Amino acid sequence: MATIKDVAALAGISYTTVSHVLNKTRPVSEPVRLKVEAAIAQLDYVPSAVARSLKAKSTATIGLLVPNSINPYFAELARGIEDYCERMGYCVILCNSDDDPDKQRNYLRVLLEKRVDGLVVASVGSDDGLVESLATARTPLVIVDRALQGVEADLVCIDHEQGGYLATRHLLELGHRDIACINGPSDTRVAQMRLAGYRRALAEFSVAWNEARVLPSDFTGPAGYLAAAGLLDSARPTAIFAANDMIGMGALRAAAERGIAVPAQLSVIGFDDIQMCRYVYPALTSVGQSILQLGERAAARLLDRIAGRADAGASQQVIEPRLMVRESTAPPFPIQ
Repeated sequence: MATIKDVAALAGISYTTVSHVLNKTRPVSEPVRLKVEAAIAQLDYVPSAVARSLKAKSTATIGLLVPNSINPYFAELARGIEDYCERMGYCVILCNSDDDPDKQRNYLRVLLEKRVDGLVVASVGSDDGLVESLATARTPLVIVDRALQGVEADLVCIDHEQGGYLATRHLLELGHRDIACINGPSDTRVAQMRLAGYRRALAEFSVAWNEARVLPSDFTGPAGYLAAAGLLDSARPTAIFAANDMIGMGALRAAAERGIAVPAQLSVIGFDDIQMCRYVYPALTSVGQSILQLGERAAARLLDRIAGRADAGASQQVIEPRLMVRESTAPPFPIQ
């Protein structure tokens, strides 16, 4: 690989002058600049980002930690963050922890070692080690989607409790009273808040709480499928509130395999409103907000923090969810 000294030798000038051309730190004559550019092109020279970052005290990169890049929600979130950062001259290093706290902490260490200018973290559930590492890190930080107790940082998230409420209220307003909830892991704050919204809507419509109608699962299609299969093979409800869209899609599959028509015999509503909701059959009713815009907001907040434009102290941007009614929900029909 060519070095700056190779460029200087080929151009017949000092490597200090080459540095001035590359970094625009001192005016040089037009003939000298053209010699340097010709030598760079001939040698296919790439300036060292490490060396430049040491001088500038900035790497123009941010780190992004997500728990599961296979989940379309986090793919869309990452796209929003990446698009905004690219427009602002930053690169994004994406690290997928596969819902593994150990992997998550290892990636955080690597990102800090690479001197990223800031971090966006969408964390795995509870992880005391991550909380401790983030609490002591001196890198600008934005938490997105899932709040981390014990970390003083900017937070950008949707109102999970209100979303669970809106989803369940939609089913109740259609006339459903036997509504099951297939939830995420019970130890995650997101799942707890969405369940709280479900419970609030039931209470508002004077529907008795039934513990047997709440199935803990995880935020994946296969888990949603298995939970829904068990539910539909026993005392079938008239509707299912799936705590995310992947669970909802798993439930649609389980219903289709059993010849249960959605929404004529079973209504299903999800949460997050990922783009895929529009293209499954039937199209999945969901609650959520533009995930791309959520990512852009998180990125914008981080870059403001990096540039010193943000106020002192952590802020919270809690985004109101909206109901997107599609084909998977309808008034209940008597179970034959």
